[in-house]
Amino acid sequence: VSLSSPAVQQLWTLYPGKQTANLVGIMSSESGLFNVDVIVLDEVHYLSDLSRGTVWEEIIIYCPKEVQLICLSATVANPDELSGWINQIHGKTELVTSTKRPVPLNWHFSTKTALLPLLNETGTSMNRKLSTNYMQLDRSNEDERPRRRNSRKFESDVSPSSRNDRSNVRRSQVPQVIDTVWQLKSRDMLPAVWFIFSRKGCDVAVQYVEDCKLLDECEMSEIDLALKRFRLKYPDAVRESAVKGVLRGVAAHHAGCLPLWKSFIEELFQKGLIKVVFATETLAAGINMPARTAVISSLSKRSEAGRIFLSTNELLQMAGRAGRRGIDKEGHAVVVQTPYEGAEECCKLLFAGLQPLVSQFTASYGMVLNLLAGAKVTQLQNEVESTEVSRAGRTLEEARKLVEQSFGNYVGSNVMLAAQDELSKIQNEIEILTSEISDEAIDKKSKNLLSKSAYKEMADLQEELRGEKRVRTELRRRMEMERMSSLRPLLQKMDDGHLPFLCLQYHDSAGVKHLVPAVYLGDVDSMDGSKLKNMVVENDSFALKVTSEGDSDDVESQLSTKPSYYVALGSDNTWYLFTERCIKTVYRTGFPNVALTNGDALPREIMTVLLEKEEMQWQKLSQSELGGIWCMEGSLDTWSWSLNVPVLSSLPEDSEVVQYSQAYYDAVESYKNQRNKVSQLKKRIARTEGFKEYKKIVDVAKFTEEKIRRLKARSNRLITRIEQIEPSGWKDFLQVSSVIHEIRALDINTNVIFPLGETASALRGENEIWIAMVLRNKILLDLKPPQLAAVCGSIVSEGIKVRPSKNNSYIYEPSTAVLDVINFLDDQRRSLLQLQEKHNVEIACCLDSQFSGMVEAWASGLTWREIMMDCAMDEGDLARLLRRTIDILAQIPKLPDIDPQLQRNAVAASNVMDRPPISELAG
Repeated sequence: VSLSSPAVQQLWTLYPGKQTANLVGIMSSESGLFNVDVIVLDEVHYLSDLSRGTVWEEIIIYCPKEVQLICLSATVANPDELSGWINQIHGKTELVTSTKRPVPLNWHFSTKTALLPLLNETGTSMNRKLSTNYMQLDRSNEDERPRRRNSRKFESDVSPSSRNDRSNVRRSQVPQVIDTVWQLKSRDMLPAVWFIFSRKGCDVAVQYVEDCKLLDECEMSEIDLALKRFRLKYPDAVRESAVKGVLRGVAAHHAGCLPLWKSFIEELFQKGLIKVVFATETLAAGINMPARTAVISSLSKRSEAGRIFLSTNELLQMAGRAGRRGIDKEGHAVVVQTPYEGAEECCKLLFAGLQPLVSQFTASYGMVLNLLAGAKVTQLQNEVESTEVSRAGRTLEEARKLVEQSFGNYVGSNVMLAAQDELSKIQNEIEILTSEISDEAIDKKSKNLLSKSAYKEMADLQEELRGEKRVRTELRRRMEMERMSSLRPLLQKMDDGHLPFLCLQYHDSAGVKHLVPAVYLGDVDSMDGSKLKNMVVENDSFALKVTSEGDSDDVESQLSTKPSYYVALGSDNTWYLFTERCIKTVYRTGFPNVALTNGDALPREIMTVLLEKEEMQWQKLSQSELGGIWCMEGSLDTWSWSLNVPVLSSLPEDSEVVQYSQAYYDAVESYKNQRNKVSQLKKRIARTEGFKEYKKIVDVAKFTEEKIRRLKARSNRLITRIEQIEPSGWKDFLQVSSVIHEIRALDINTNVIFPLGETASALRGENEIWIAMVLRNKILLDLKPPQLAAVCGSIVSEGIKVRPSKNNSYIYEPSTAVLDVINFLDDQRRSLLQLQEKHNVEIACCLDSQFSGMVEAWASGLTWREIMMDCAMDEGDLARLLRRTIDILAQIPKLPDIDPQLQRNAVAASNVMDRPPISELAG
């Protein structure tokens, strides 16, 4: 069994990562694999693939130990961990590594004017002729020969000192497709696979070079004959727009092409008749289509998050297509200059090193059902309920042992052990160091080093200093409370007026001071019935407990009220919850609390409503006994408000309205006097007899304190890391099993499987429970076979694309009966999504009527030409959708507890749909 075989590749094409579920089920049974000695997992790095990785791990975990595994890959950075894992769960494993490439690979870089070696002669760094400075100098020398006389000055003048200069140089060196093609042809580096990261880009590139003469007369005749034979056999599979290019030796190969057409292109390429294939990166993944040269058009590609760089693994996978064993003496990888990247970025990526394999193991409904299912419930006639036991299911503990055999758990357990060992050492060191800087330890060291009189003098003065520092701390607290007391009436006065601007201040955990401009909304205590007030009152994290050292006449008793919480919206579109302590100043200007038009709500009311819509997920920024400051990200609705909060530099000091009380200024004066008193006492200590020796002890203690601080920071990071490392997949497994239990597919307490679970456990697809819910619905029984196919197409159309809008393009609309069923099913879909959300399960539930009409039209007997005429879909996408639909229809007759009428309709629909040009999915 080889997982890189054409049959398995067909399954990947339909449902990446899902189609070997039955193979896994066979492996986990006692006698599933007959006469199989070896399973070959070619390109085993797919274990890191987000969509396929789970199945690859399941194959290794469930494979019978008497069956040998051979795992192959050229891009695995951590083979020792992979072999160690397989050794642990499957049996004795040998790691065989080799750095020798059967066909040596040379790296090149293509610019507008030349094809140069990418690396220097030793292959250790970039060819200096490809540096941006060198290319600009070379270009300028060509354009301005008279200036050669002053070459040193000239060279310094043209060095690109800015990003714009560098970008201009790169743009000037970007080659046209035809430039690089002729560079390859002149050096006998064809045939080539040219990777472009979009379908349209591949098709356009073919048009650029379809007039080039890359073939001789004999080759053109051979292609013409092959094309005629293909047209006779598969008339609907011919991609007419690509014929001109194919006859000239160039072609596109991507998911928008029909599989039969792609197979035809691959066959011509392997015969050496196609000289350049423009392909998307999927061609680098397992298809047997090696070339003499691999061309990488760009080092970055578009994604939903914008342009992202290729990984080193992706780059090497594409370059790995170059060099045909037994044909080429050497292979070539060519990277093309783009406006965005040059040779520097290419070398940086090339020398960055491979990324390690990462487990993508996640639980699916099919996995959980097949691992836990035990007794099967059947409703028998004349009996209320009886249970027929077909087999014993695994207990949760048994299932956990299997799930925790994942690669991620193996790697994680090693990390866990190393982290726990290091944490233990760090905590022991912290304990020892802490004991060395305690007051008793410092006092003991002082007593040993100083004379008796010097020690007594120093001890008395240090005791006096500690007392004065306590007084200073108390006075500073009193000063801060008086300042807060002065702010409170001002803020309360503004609760009914305009919304003033504030300057908030706080120090983060690293001691960095932050100043934030904000617009004041109000006092939380005045927001009766609000979510925010309820949270502040009920959550102990926001409790305010002001304490005071000294006599009973404490600070808080001198104030009319204790600190309060307020809320404001910052200029960074962040909500801030804070006490008076975090207010630096209040400004006279602000938002007028006036409705924009008659009948509109007031700004304060609007902002209060927006605040109430938030999830109240507050993050603590700073905290003290006088209160702290918390933040929460704003929404899109508050964004426009935050934009109107001015920066602090535009708010003049004379617009500040804070007026402090006399008690505050008295407290400030008392604090300053006490601070001076502490300072004088320190100077007195510095003049004592034993100060020099004592200072050495203190300096060592300070150094030790800093070391303890660093060790604690490291300890906290390790604790966080250990908390993050949990058995890989088990948490997902439990969440999925909770959904299965609640939806009555399986009782996880007794392992009794119900009819819904029986059907789902026999299915393969993205969301087995959802597909089973659809197929078991009686509403499908009223549908004709083409309509049934249309509904099945609606649940497997995820990822199918519509071609970018073109004039006169269209998609067939589904019949009213199909739309009615899909609308009915949508309520069930929402219920399942809510249940999944309740248990933190994120598995797609596809239901999309957009393409159902196309499926219905094909199942009704329309020809391929009729259905594709001015169609808004690419042929490859429609073929993939139809094959997915056929796959679901073909499963229905084999599923347990499915109505026979539905099974007959499924067979009828499948038989009609499974016809050329989609009856053979070969790529």
